[in-house]
Amino acid sequence: MTTATATKYVFSFGDGKADGGATMKNELGGKGANLAEMTSIGLPVPAGFTISTGVCTYYYDNGETYPEQLRDDVAAALEKIEKAMGAKFGCTENPLLLSCRSGARESMPGMMDTVLNIGLNDTTVAALAKKSGNEQFAWDSYRRFVQMYGDVVLEMKTLDKKEIDPFEHLLEAKKEAEGVEFDSGLSAAGLKELVKEFKAAIKERTGNDFPDEPLDQLWGAIGAVFSSWMNDRAMVYRRQYGIPHEWGTAVNVQAMVFGNLSEDSASGVGLTRDCSLGDPGFRGDYLINAQGEDVVAGIRSTKRVEESLHDDMPEAFDRLNEIGKILEKHYKDVQDIEFTVQHGKVWMLQTRNAKRTGFAAVRIAVDLVNEGLIDPKEALNPRRIPADDLNQLLQPIFDPDAKAAADAEGRLLTKGINAGPGATYGKICFHAEDAEAQYNADNDVQLILVRRETSPEDLRGMQAAKGILTAFGGASSHAALVSRQMGKVCIVGATELDIDYQAGTMSVGDKTFNEGDYISIDGFTGEVFEGSVTTKPSEVLDVVIHKAGDPEKSETYKRYAQLMEWVDEHRTLNVRTNADSPDQAAEAIAFGAEGIGLCRTEHMFFHHVDEIREMILAETKEVRQKAIDKLLPYQRSDFEGLFRAMEGRPVTVRLLDPPLHEFLSERHLEEDPALAGQLAKMTGKSEEEIHRRVEGLHESNPMLGHRGCRLGIVYPEITAMQARAIMEAACAVKKEGIDVHPEIMIPLVGFLAEFKDQEKIVRAQAEAVMAETGQKVEYLVGTMIEVPRAAVCADQIATGAEFFSFGTNDLTQTALGISRDDYGGFIGYYREHDIVPNDPFQTIDFDGVGGLMKIGVEGGRSSRKDLKIGICGEHGGDPASVKFCHSIGLNYVSCSPFRVPIARLAAAQAAVSQG
Repeated sequence: MTTATATKYVFSFGDGKADGGATMKNELGGKGANLAEMTSIGLPVPAGFTISTGVCTYYYDNGETYPEQLRDDVAAALEKIEKAMGAKFGCTENPLLLSCRSGARESMPGMMDTVLNIGLNDTTVAALAKKSGNEQFAWDSYRRFVQMYGDVVLEMKTLDKKEIDPFEHLLEAKKEAEGVEFDSGLSAAGLKELVKEFKAAIKERTGNDFPDEPLDQLWGAIGAVFSSWMNDRAMVYRRQYGIPHEWGTAVNVQAMVFGNLSEDSASGVGLTRDCSLGDPGFRGDYLINAQGEDVVAGIRSTKRVEESLHDDMPEAFDRLNEIGKILEKHYKDVQDIEFTVQHGKVWMLQTRNAKRTGFAAVRIAVDLVNEGLIDPKEALNPRRIPADDLNQLLQPIFDPDAKAAADAEGRLLTKGINAGPGATYGKICFHAEDAEAQYNADNDVQLILVRRETSPEDLRGMQAAKGILTAFGGASSHAALVSRQMGKVCIVGATELDIDYQAGTMSVGDKTFNEGDYISIDGFTGEVFEGSVTTKPSEVLDVVIHKAGDPEKSETYKRYAQLMEWVDEHRTLNVRTNADSPDQAAEAIAFGAEGIGLCRTEHMFFHHVDEIREMILAETKEVRQKAIDKLLPYQRSDFEGLFRAMEGRPVTVRLLDPPLHEFLSERHLEEDPALAGQLAKMTGKSEEEIHRRVEGLHESNPMLGHRGCRLGIVYPEITAMQARAIMEAACAVKKEGIDVHPEIMIPLVGFLAEFKDQEKIVRAQAEAVMAETGQKVEYLVGTMIEVPRAAVCADQIATGAEFFSFGTNDLTQTALGISRDDYGGFIGYYREHDIVPNDPFQTIDFDGVGGLMKIGVEGGRSSRKDLKIGICGEHGGDPASVKFCHSIGLNYVSCSPFRVPIARLAAAQAAVSQG
């Protein structure tokens, strides 16, 4: 950072002029950049200024202090707001009130703090009442400000999150005393009393007086917003979505406009298209005579913009639709907006690229191309369709018959607003911390988080739940926004629900449900059912895999197919699948797989466990060979099925890799007391000999022991049998007229000598089989790079190997010295405390493991320029890892069948980003 005097920290906007624009997101944050941009293109934006993200960085680097020039810069920017809005901050005749909001580079809805109505005190509230002619409005604004400031700035907290907070307790008592349902219904006299009670509660709880000086209030709010960048929920959110902590947030200070001023005023939120399913047309939620937090919190039943605003406020409705079209054309994407109508005039408080489900993302991207707003290459931008979100199109829906039966049985409880598509069922859970605890105890638990409304504090519980159901809120409520981004099934605004947190019950009419009872929710229709409703595959799966749906009638499938055409036009990285059976292979081909990158032969062995155990128990080569000979026809048959299913696509077959104890161990004998006797009868040994042999197989660290090519070197007859089975199957299928391209992969090689030993056996068997059958099959012999030495010595190994495949599961284990079976006890702590940026078994450790991969690629191709290199670890289906594989020049990635579409999209996005 340069000297303070040479750095611009404060950027003003208002009166049609702005210091910045949409291209300055890194400096102004998303909110500030878009406020400036909307101002510049002539939209009605209340004047304000943005304190840059650089100040946030300075704040944390310098003991939570500010650059020396900042106070003077803020004072100058405040004068510009006063001039633009025709009001003065702290004035006792025409007071200007301010809002203070956060604004990170990437949208983090609700994760950081906001303070509204800054500038009110016992003097300015009287001036506001006189100026507006509405005493109730003025005192309600003051009450809201004291409550928000007390919570956000002065950190009023309750000891138990399940308790009602002291402000809410006082507020509920006052509403009960006056016999009103909503906060806005309180009298001016009641609100005056409430302000005094709130201030007394602040003094009692914090020991601090509520500040009366407007400038002190403003700087307190600015500090609170910067501090909220490092609060728990914001950090959890950033970890989940890969937003760096060092980016910091901007602070946006803006003139207040009031939706709670009169009956011709309103506050609302809107989307220029539906972001749950992607349907076109402006829609949103609004409340007449209300502030914005009333709409977002959902404590009052909101009205739908598309249903009733044209009757309530026809001019405002027309103006919002016009603004929506302007914004979509300008930003070339669906927008999420906040607006206020003050005495009939529409003011824009925010616009941002909207969060959307995977369903909506695909439809919107394809529709925008078809409407001519963007081109196919832009449609592939990961900002529009995060590759992982494509998984949502493959999520279950309710089986129509099961749903019809639930209807007929009277199990339909209520209907809310469909906010996150998919269908699921689970146990009712009322508190986020309880959901998190249950999930940590059992990752397979099925939970529905049921809340009156959600708040950012509920983020961890929302992550743990399969679905979210709220009684209040609209399509742009916190629950809806966050659920859409997470890809969770979500229903909001189910107003018939009566939720009693203290009793732990949810009631609908005369039916009451307790925590732990099962309910089902349909995020497509908004329906809530009692009990569990059976699910079935999605529309895309119905067409692609089950061949049951009609591709011409499924709009979801048609857009998916159109998107995937663009994907394949732009990607350069091939996508294969990890598959061990013809059924898996067929699924992967339907999803667009171009070959098999990993066939784990040990998975085939598990279907013939008696024969493999007989081989393990053999103590002489002759006896072992007899057992192995029994396995040969099974292996050959399995490979024939796989080669037929792949129809000429390359198939990489990994020779036997795991340690033998996976097939027979002391644990197996303990779990099945009769097993030792059965094995003794099968082999002619005594039970004591069986136990002795099994005990001899035990290894202290079997993942680093006698496995992989080490098995084949010590027991060459195993390698010979597998090579023969592969080649006999290939020749048989080739004779049927089907092209075959086997690639035989030798696992766990670290030394060229290991590879050479196994390659010699494989080639001898291959030549023998081709001579016996008269068939000529082109095949490759390569290796799996899964230990650091193989990567470091790749130039040597490539003199023999014809292809490499990175086994990143084991390469991660051996490079980091972390067992994927045992790391669960600490990886959560590591992630929480930012020791590692990602789970290294889900996303490649780019610096460490990735560094070894780069060495392996460069070394391998230095010896064999045309060396084909892929990846077959589980990372092959992770979008960030796919992008990395593209960047280091791999030929393909391989992943599980259902990750193939995601890997294809990620590969295209990597190519588009690079190009």
